[in-house]
Amino acid sequence: MGTWDTGPFDNDTAADFANALDDAEPEAREALIRGALIRTIDATGYLKEAEEAVAAAALIAAQCPGGEPVDMSYAPETPMPVFPADLRALADEALARIASVEDGPASNWVDPEDWKQWRDILTRLRAVLATPPPSTALFDVQP
Repeated sequence: MGTWDTGPFDNDTAADFANALDDAEPEAREALIRGALIRTIDATGYLKEAEEAVAAAALIAAQCPGGEPVDMSYAPETPMPVFPADLRALADEALARIASVEDGPASNWVDPEDWKQWRDILTRLRAVLATPPPSTALFDVQP
């Protein structure tokens, strides 16, 4: 993995994923993101698409209340569609899987400080993704 920083798109795999999203038709972008998340959740052994899943989760989290904008240096240049709410849970599940695997992407960090920063990014993304969307009361019931 060619990595130059700890952000969701700061590695070769995620940057390639951003390019694939840019090259895809607008209606196909959600499927690419959903696919990266599901493949990571369902993977056995080494999580070879974890970097794509982290990037996908960052794009989803950016659309959530409290989500941070994605660094546009290596992220997709084209606007993303509004993602359906069910992708939040998939993204959170994929990140939980990535964070829990001992020999996964966490083992790639040489500098322990970089590992801590990357882990903090996963934690922040999960906090945004796990927050349920605000609910609206349909009517007020009086006792």
